[in-house]
Amino acid sequence: MAVKLLTVRTKKDLKKFVDFPHDLFEGDPNYVPELFIAQRDMLTRGKHPSHEHLDFELFLAVDNGKICGRIAGIYNKNHNKVTGNQDGFFGFFDVVDDYHVAKKLLDAAGDFLSNKNVTNIIGPVDFSTNDPAGLLIEGFEEPPQIMMTYAKPYYQKLIENYGFHKQMDLLAYWFNIDTIPKRVVALAESIEQRLKRNGVTIRTINMKDFKNEVIKIKEIYNQAWDKNWGFVPMTDAEFDYVAKDMKLAMDKDFVLVAEKEGKLVGFTLTMPNINEILIDVKRGRLLPTGIFKLLFNKSKITSLRVITLGVLEEYRTLGIEVCFYVSLMKKAKEKGYRGGEASWILENNEMMNRGLLNINSKVSKKYRLYQKEVNI
Repeated sequence: MAVKLLTVRTKKDLKKFVDFPHDLFEGDPNYVPELFIAQRDMLTRGKHPSHEHLDFELFLAVDNGKICGRIAGIYNKNHNKVTGNQDGFFGFFDVVDDYHVAKKLLDAAGDFLSNKNVTNIIGPVDFSTNDPAGLLIEGFEEPPQIMMTYAKPYYQKLIENYGFHKQMDLLAYWFNIDTIPKRVVALAESIEQRLKRNGVTIRTINMKDFKNEVIKIKEIYNQAWDKNWGFVPMTDAEFDYVAKDMKLAMDKDFVLVAEKEGKLVGFTLTMPNINEILIDVKRGRLLPTGIFKLLFNKSKITSLRVITLGVLEEYRTLGIEVCFYVSLMKKAKEKGYRGGEASWILENNEMMNRGLLNINSKVSKKYRLYQKEVNI
């Protein structure tokens, strides 16, 4: 193959970059197209708040005028400032089943990062671990949930043949609404009563005071996960951007907070899986008909995704987490959902993994973050 690399510089090139997966996955019944407008804004320099602390370059592989792969080389200054590492990332990786093409793309990302003097390359990560991250390596039988990645099974072989090795696995758990043990429901009810006696209450988010609620939740998010492997706090601008984006699809009944004397001590965000609608939005275009599918088919969504669930460290032995899960499942059953996915969970997060197994959840998908050391 006479493969050439194209560095994305124009709007036309960016459109090709965003659209390539639609052609690559054509005919795959489990592929869900990303919304074009969201991907375009994320990758247009200066439009996304993450760009304030990012250097990135987008590359396309072209063979005789036809796109056959894409990749981004990403240098996240905020990540390195927080972790004290000198890491680089590769992301937005999609490619035909050809090692020669994959190598060209990975070489390009590596060359870009070599100018940043990185000592380690991690991926696939779309900007940071707060964004879609990890390569799907198990669970290709079902479409991905909202904000989760998808891949061709051969990606794993191509990445590993290049010299990347496992850094961390990320687990997705599936739970059926009707399979939560009765003993867990009874336990949660008992715990919630005890929490109330100790001044801790669980409530839904106040959408009428959304701006202030987001400020409080942001503090919990950045504190509750601060000791988790790979976590880097979001900036205020990043968090506000994501919150505004999610608000459109949010159901307040699935956004819960734990509060003690007016102070938030924990929260969980669960979203209706709008991928069940987006899977039929051709090439991720909302116009002319995609917007109507989103507006009129929300009631047909049958699954949920538990995106985040965190409690401040000093409150983690009180049982707030199990109360969150049971409350979510009760409300989901009431609203007619069949089940949901809790994702992603670090493979070494013993408390979360054990808790999910205790409510009869099962690992349904596995994602992998890879790393490759750089000799400088």
